[in-house]
Amino acid sequence: MLENILELYFKLIGTVSIGFFLGRLLPNTVINRLGKFLFWIGVPIGIVAFLRKTDLSGAIWIAPTVAYAAMLLGAFFAVVSIKLQSYFTTTVPLPPTQGSLIISAMAGNTGFLGYPITLAVYGTQYFAWGLFYDLLGSLFVTWGFGAVIAARFGGSASNFWQISKVILINPALWSFGFGLLFRQVEIPQLAEFLLGNLGWSGVGLSLILMGMRLSKLTNWHNLPASGISLAIKMLLVPLILGSIFQLVGLTGTPAKVILLQAAMPPAFSTLIIAEIFNLDSDLAVTTVAAGTLLLLLTLPMWLLVF
Repeated sequence: MLENILELYFKLIGTVSIGFFLGRLLPNTVINRLGKFLFWIGVPIGIVAFLRKTDLSGAIWIAPTVAYAAMLLGAFFAVVSIKLQSYFTTTVPLPPTQGSLIISAMAGNTGFLGYPITLAVYGTQYFAWGLFYDLLGSLFVTWGFGAVIAARFGGSASNFWQISKVILINPALWSFGFGLLFRQVEIPQLAEFLLGNLGWSGVGLSLILMGMRLSKLTNWHNLPASGISLAIKMLLVPLILGSIFQLVGLTGTPAKVILLQAAMPPAFSTLIIAEIFNLDSDLAVTTVAAGTLLLLLTLPMWLLVF
């Protein structure tokens, strides 16, 4: 296990570091274009490629169910923490800040970060568990329930059409459906080989994009406030889920994949939601950056504990 963790760290830190240094050198237009390329082409190709080698047997529907539970737990504990703060202190966060805290505690980076980690640790055989968690769980809760929360605390309910459009045109969802059908199609061995390499190239580019985006996040003055969301999202919720898994006998690699997805740091989508609904964008930036760095400590902990 230690060797696997060290190898994973070498890949993650090395690839993200390349992106970080490139992000310092390259303009924002390059980062935006790479993000669009991965959103429309890179990630969908990877989904189609990896689904061909994924085992879809078993109770795979558990993955999105746990995603709903994990995200609702995160939102619940964030609301409780805000209520406790208002009860014991005289400093109550403003509504936009409360909205950012709740969404950061709820929405995890189960796509651009969760996919590569799942593939690196457990391979393509169990990729579908992480995929179902993300596409049938995180995506709908983040852009659905998350939008409701954002509208409640940011006062921008008119922007719901933007959220609906994000879900409806999401190419990952369309490629997911196509990939399920394409699994049944026989293709030449060379085409299979090229498709697999394209999929892994997308994984590498996703990690490089993570580094490039992190290089642009320089606002850290909200670090104490972001600690609440991070403690809930990356420590409390995975601990509760992992304990429940042990009690009900949900073990094995699928359970570990689900737990890893639940333990991912706050997603970059929290920044988009914060901007669309006029929430606390500075807090969202700090939470995403700090959470991504904190993953270096929490990831081996969850791999070893559960």
